[in-house]
Amino acid sequence: FFFFYSLQDQFDNLEKHTQWGIDVLEKYIKFVKERTEIELSYAKQLRNLSKKYQPKKNSKEEEEYRYTSTRAFLATLNEMNDYAGQHEVISENMTSLITGELTRYVQELKQERKSHFHDGRKAQQHIETCWKQLEASKRRFERDCKEADRAQQYFEKMDADINVTKADVEKARQQAQLRHQMAEDSKAEYSSTLQKFNSEQHEHYYTHIPNIFQKIQEMEERRIVRIGESMKTFAEVDRQVIPIIGKCLDEITKAAESVDHKNDSQMVIEAFKSGFEPPGDIDFEDFTQPMKRTVSESSLSNSRGDGKSEPKFGSKSKGKLWPFIKKNKLMSLLTSPHQPPPPPPASASPSAVPNGPQSPKQQKEPLSHRFNEFMTSKPKIHCFRSLKRGGAGPEDFSNLPPEQRRKKLQQKVDELNRDIQKEMDQRDALTKMKDVYIKNPQMGDAASVDHRLAELGQNIEKLRLEVQKFEGWLAEVEGRLPARTEQPRRQSGLYEAQNPSGVNSCAQDRESPDGSYTEEQSQETEMKVPATDFDDEFDDEEPLPTIGTCKALYTFEGQNEGTISVAEGEMLYVIEEDKGDGWTRIRRNEDEEGYVPTSYVEVYLDKNAKGA
Repeated sequence: FFFFYSLQDQFDNLEKHTQWGIDVLEKYIKFVKERTEIELSYAKQLRNLSKKYQPKKNSKEEEEYRYTSTRAFLATLNEMNDYAGQHEVISENMTSLITGELTRYVQELKQERKSHFHDGRKAQQHIETCWKQLEASKRRFERDCKEADRAQQYFEKMDADINVTKADVEKARQQAQLRHQMAEDSKAEYSSTLQKFNSEQHEHYYTHIPNIFQKIQEMEERRIVRIGESMKTFAEVDRQVIPIIGKCLDEITKAAESVDHKNDSQMVIEAFKSGFEPPGDIDFEDFTQPMKRTVSESSLSNSRGDGKSEPKFGSKSKGKLWPFIKKNKLMSLLTSPHQPPPPPPASASPSAVPNGPQSPKQQKEPLSHRFNEFMTSKPKIHCFRSLKRGGAGPEDFSNLPPEQRRKKLQQKVDELNRDIQKEMDQRDALTKMKDVYIKNPQMGDAASVDHRLAELGQNIEKLRLEVQKFEGWLAEVEGRLPARTEQPRRQSGLYEAQNPSGVNSCAQDRESPDGSYTEEQSQETEMKVPATDFDDEFDDEEPLPTIGTCKALYTFEGQNEGTISVAEGEMLYVIEEDKGDGWTRIRRNEDEEGYVPTSYVEVYLDKNAKGA
């Protein structure tokens, strides 16, 4: 009170100061609003960052998150999402508790300030009006007094003059008396006005103005207290989310501590181990003796003699491919024969070259040449119908190493079993619904679900056949893996009855009995494997498309691996043109296809074919 009472003559300055206080409050509101926008923007950026690095569904990235390190990273991403949520909470609380409240308070403050200063101006105007009335009464009293003095002096002058009539003297006396009466009345009015003004002035300076200033002071103090409380709330809003943010950081630390390098290494081993055994020792070849050079059965190259091999040193890893050779070297698609194609016959007789290309089995080369040939050539896979150019691998995953093949087959069996369970659950639900319809016909027609039940039964039967097929392949692989011989075989009886001997028709070409890959094949079975029930499993896969036709210019007796015999003048289908090695891949029918020398045929490519 005394502070503002002492400033009663500084009314205009107080008005400016209170307006400045409102401006400060509005500035603080703007500051908090911009802070909330920053918090929202930061939270949005954090959420986008977390979403950006989340693994995509049904992608290779999702498989990578089985390791402890990647799972810890995923947990970090999830915690960052929660961390962003806390910044959104900060923004929401600041908006509701500070920005909204202060905005409403500023509007009320402006109205209150306007009312107080309106009352102050009104009091000032009233006291000024009273002062003007006092001044007017004072001037009138002063004028009347002067008029009375002049009238008295005139009367005395007239009364002293002997030449003036008595009537004139009486008239002057009456006029003087009238002026004296008017002066007395003005005096009384001036005295009354003065008393009234003094009272109003006292009331103004000791009651009205102090009350108005007291209200202004209280208003200003409330503003100061309110902005201080808002600043305190500003800090409390941040402090409230610190425990939750701390929990987020603790979870990130916990996830980081859960990283197990031993477990991740073991998972990598389990994921990529092939089941191969290390190759055996290479036998010494003595070139100093004038004897027929032979290649060790345990060397990297295949025995290319008459198919008979003499075991040496009891090695079990005969003819295995090394596991550290690149996969595209081991599991590439069928390629042309190793040796260059023979030239066309010099004579007109097609039988000039009865045997065609010289078989690699008749050549005896040094070990270094054989090793270079092995590293640069591509192995041959004999189940043609199980491969697609540029497409997926065979259905039985026979293109994979044994351990990887077992895992893929087991995953396929588990997936099919889950599908069977889903179909059976649907069938059970529909069966219960049908029973309800039979008991309560008004709820629905029981015959309406028969068609769906029949479809489910057919689907279940198909899935069971698929399970039996894959279980057969799985049992075959587990039986061949040395480390898993103790596991029970999963091959179903129905599959054994349907495929008593055809299961191994394709895999035997690539695996030795101990489960490792080998290049040794029987000369009698290569390229002309008889059709079995196992081969029928791949009939649903699309063969290589034809890209044209060709006409045999000469007779070619395909006696080597990967070749096919043709007769002069025979028309055949071209399924793969010459890739620069001098061989063209052709097909006679669905079961017979192979390579012939490009110089032995005349090719007519179809321009509209995809491979042309």
